[in-house]
Amino acid sequence: MIDWSRGYSASYYATTVDPITWSDTDSFDITGGSISREESDLRHSADIDTVNFELMGEQIIRLYMIVRQEDEVDRVALFTGYATSPSVTINGLMRNNSFQCYSVLKPAEDVLLQRGWFAEVGMNCKSILDNLTSVIHAPVHISDSTATLTDYLVAEANESHLSMIEKLLYLMNWRMIIAGDGSIEIGPYPKEEIVMFDSLGNDILEPSLTIERDWYKCPNVFRAVTDYDEYIEYDHSNNPWSIDVRGREVWAEETNCDLIEGESLELYAKRRLAELQEVSEKVSYTRAFNPAVNIGDIVRLNYPAQNISGLYLVVSQSIDLGYSARTSEEVVKI
Repeated sequence: MIDWSRGYSASYYATTVDPITWSDTDSFDITGGSISREESDLRHSADIDTVNFELMGEQIIRLYMIVRQEDEVDRVALFTGYATSPSVTINGLMRNNSFQCYSVLKPAEDVLLQRGWFAEVGMNCKSILDNLTSVIHAPVHISDSTATLTDYLVAEANESHLSMIEKLLYLMNWRMIIAGDGSIEIGPYPKEEIVMFDSLGNDILEPSLTIERDWYKCPNVFRAVTDYDEYIEYDHSNNPWSIDVRGREVWAEETNCDLIEGESLELYAKRRLAELQEVSEKVSYTRAFNPAVNIGDIVRLNYPAQNISGLYLVVSQSIDLGYSARTSEEVVKI
């Protein structure tokens, strides 16, 4: 068993993938590249370099990392997706190819919904997802759910299967995760961390990191509006974003106020202003690779000397196909 908190060496290779069985076929060497994981769009992409290997049109490929740590050896699938080879450089008998690789979600982006497609109020959300993901060749697992639509979903111009999946996931507050072998998991967001990075324990973060706190749009005045009344809450506290300290007003307004039971409009305005003043915190760092962590996962950071502590949602990763698969990561505090 590989201990990912300790040092290891890594090498890489790739295989072509049978789109029917989803199993590996031929293998080939790669000389470098990187993998990108983002919350938006197709979520995963990759750029890889090879020597003396050419693709026949578009093919599904899978990238592997071989990890060696003392007597332990393991193989980890890093990326699976559609690859094309738009360019080749020839130097004598040496042919250097660069592949652009796209997510297994590409078929869902490329297939448009029928004009007039819609989903009715009361339909089971999982059934809709089953239908929308049917164009994806990769294995898809969708969590069981009895949730039903509370509003109509109607296809707009150029609406694809993927864009409608995104809309439905947003309504359900669910996430979609793509594993390294290309399989897809759709279900609720996790509630607990999957791993902890700790300055005293599992310390795999490199020393240099960046912390961004978005104070620019943080409001200090909030107006709550209903059909019959309105209330304006002003912040004259000692907070660094208050009116008095900041020297200017920054307004926010809501006209669709969701009051909890027994809550007045004044209390609602006070509560919502306090919630909006919870300044978002983004941390960017580079660390050693850990296969357990994907975008949409929660990690716990404990670096008190850097004033970084708590739960963070992983929003992006970039994995370099070099020594130890160095991973550049962005997380947002939750």
